[in-house]
Amino acid sequence: MNISKALIGALSVAATFLASTAPVRADGEVNIYSYRQPDLIQPLLDAFTKKTGITTNVLFLDKGLVERIQAEGANSPADVILTVDISRLTEAKDAGVTQPVANETINKDIPDHFRDPDGNWFGLTTRGRVVYASKERVAQDDITYEELADPKWKGKICTRDGQHSYNVGLFASMIAHHGEAEAEKWLTGLRNNLAKKPDGGDRDQAKAIFAGECDLALGNSYYVGLMITNEKEPEQKEWASAIKVLFPNTKDRGTHVNISGMALAKNAPNKENALKLMEFLSEGEAQKIYAEQVFEYPVLPGAEPSEVVKSFGEIKPDTLPLAEIAANRKKASELVDKVGYNDGPQD
Repeated sequence: MNISKALIGALSVAATFLASTAPVRADGEVNIYSYRQPDLIQPLLDAFTKKTGITTNVLFLDKGLVERIQAEGANSPADVILTVDISRLTEAKDAGVTQPVANETINKDIPDHFRDPDGNWFGLTTRGRVVYASKERVAQDDITYEELADPKWKGKICTRDGQHSYNVGLFASMIAHHGEAEAEKWLTGLRNNLAKKPDGGDRDQAKAIFAGECDLALGNSYYVGLMITNEKEPEQKEWASAIKVLFPNTKDRGTHVNISGMALAKNAPNKENALKLMEFLSEGEAQKIYAEQVFEYPVLPGAEPSEVVKSFGEIKPDTLPLAEIAANRKKASELVDKVGYNDGPQD
């Protein structure tokens, strides 16, 4: 009974979406289901419409996107799925709501290690999981993820929730590189170096450094760009001015990166237009807009990041395939609970 009610509810919401935007199948239109904030992707979509004449309809969800498409079934209006994390992409593939794409343009523009081997998802931009360090209190300009477990940092590190997908991705990469047992020791050490229980978002970690609550924090590189350029909340510029970006492991394997990405929905009613959009997003014009708009790194070889991002320094990305890292996410999540990471320091 509950399942039936949930399904009816999801289909009702879907009907509302369609009534307010476009028919499921409509010439000259494409329907996008997005985990990415609308204001971040709108400049891309405007450029796509200007170039092709194809209208874009966006449905933004902060959770439940895959479940939504599953509930809609064969009548789903979704054409293209846009997400902000490798876990979201693999979740969509594993749930059977995507379909493989073999497209010469997309495969030419997006390197192998940023693509699903079966063609079910594609990375569009990358972001580093970096260390924010206090300019005032941290003298060193290089660091490794492994060093974050060194007792010298006891009481000096802040992070967001250990179960957040950004952190789970990093922890999964540690399992991929070192094995589960070593990763558990490392995560325990990191937990004991925390200044307080994990909370807030990545920007809040920069705020905590500004306030003197900690000296180091884990955060995504693009948040620094968003803070630096934030005219509506000028206090965020102060937070950003208090930190420097350290790219971990530049002298060995490189910095862990995650991706924003796209996939073709399984029952895309406007498949031709969807593929045109996916091609556009992989090419130079969109990659430049994306880099400038969201302060991430383009995946297109040779494409330049924004000047703001360049000011952070040069990133050496870890080239371990994201699919391999994603395969360790479940173990990483289990380790977070096993070591009591979200309980904060325990000795």
